Amino acid sequence: MKRALRLLLLSLLALVVTAGIALALIVKLVLAPSTGEWAAEVGPPVLRLTVGVPTTVRLATSPWFAPHLAGRSIETAHGTLHFDWSDATQSLGLRCGPCVVDVPALGAQPIRVAQLSATVRRDGHLLNGRFEATPAGDAEPPLAGRWNGRLSQKGLQLAFDADDAPIARWYRVIAPSLPELKQARIGGTLGLHAELGLPDGALALRPRIAAFTVEGLGSEALLGARSSCGPSAKLAADSWLARAVISAEDQRFFQHPGYDLEELGAALAANQKSGGVERGGSTLTQQLAKLAITGSERSGERKLREMLYAVEMEQTLGKARILQLYLDNAPWGGTLCGAEAAARRYFGRGARTLEPAQAAWMAAMLHKPSAELSQWQATGSIDAARFKRVAEGIRGISRAQRESLLRGVAAARFAAPS
Repeated sequence: MKRALRLLLLSLLALVVTAGIALALIVKLVLAPSTGEWAAEVGPPVLRLTVGVPTTVRLATSPWFAPHLAGRSIETAHGTLHFDWSDATQSLGLRCGPCVVDVPALGAQPIRVAQLSATVRRDGHLLNGRFEATPAGDAEPPLAGRWNGRLSQKGLQLAFDADDAPIARWYRVIAPSLPELKQARIGGTLGLHAELGLPDGALALRPRIAAFTVEGLGSEALLGARSSCGPSAKLAADSWLARAVISAEDQRFFQHPGYDLEELGAALAANQKSGGVERGGSTLTQQLAKLAITGSERSGERKLREMLYAVEMEQTLGKARILQLYLDNAPWGGTLCGAEAAARRYFGRGARTLEPAQAAWMAAMLHKPSAELSQWQATGSIDAARFKRVAEGIRGISRAQRESLLRGVAAARFAAPS
């Protein structure tokens, strides 16, 4: 009896193994990528398969197959993905919660969403549906919108349009753990158009922001703040160093409300090319928030905190005080900070009495202060191209002043600090 039972179990095991291998071979044959097709590896390590992504998408969204996915779920790198099917709309439902999305261009830390759901309906090579992102605790209406896509053998082009919603709700969806949300009163609305190309991951964002206001964070305390970097330079906005710093760091300083959507878009594009955060896209106001409050951690959440403080500071401090505070606290290489201390260290004079070329030189260092200082000490010069661009970008000066400045830049030879 025991022998018969053992044989039966071995036979069943062999049958299961054979069936599994046969199923894997069928899947491999059906989903195998054709020549030139976008491919990806799926499955557990012991049974890794290379499949054609467009073929898999067409199969998963077909009305004859998709209903079999209903009630099933799979583990992914972004979270557990649950499937559903609607006969009425002939659409596949996807739900993930919590979801994790890596966007290297926005920082090393992933973006986490409490729950993300979407519907998918395919008509030939065209796809469309709706999506919703739910705040943590599910106490508020979700962020919602529509999406569409075009599938080809080479990839998938997606476009998303998120409906306008309160900015406070956006914060509670994508960064619910920010401590500032407990005290900040956030006004305004945000809508978003986004385009994503797969598999290359090219992302473009076009936000629509209206009436963004922030209160309750206490940034007005900076009105009378003193810098730990040394005495204040007390620079006016029309001083050579202030003009040069605006040229180097924030050309639209006097036009933006604390954030610059154009610059943020350019920074996102540049960071995607490098695969990391190479360009911050921060305004001088955001940089002041980083120096005074949020710190310099490279993460999406830090950028979101920074923006809240920047918007409030524009309302509580004003442009003149923001510029003065930035100049009095900005890093200028090594442990040196503040315009007055840097001017005296590098040129032996106060910040208000700097020559135009000296001011442009110091402003050009702000991009990478310690690296520029090291280069200056090693070679006698800083980044020459950036130095020239900063000088050329200085605004609000006469033609004669500009010509004199550029002559000074061409002849500039400043002794390196020891």
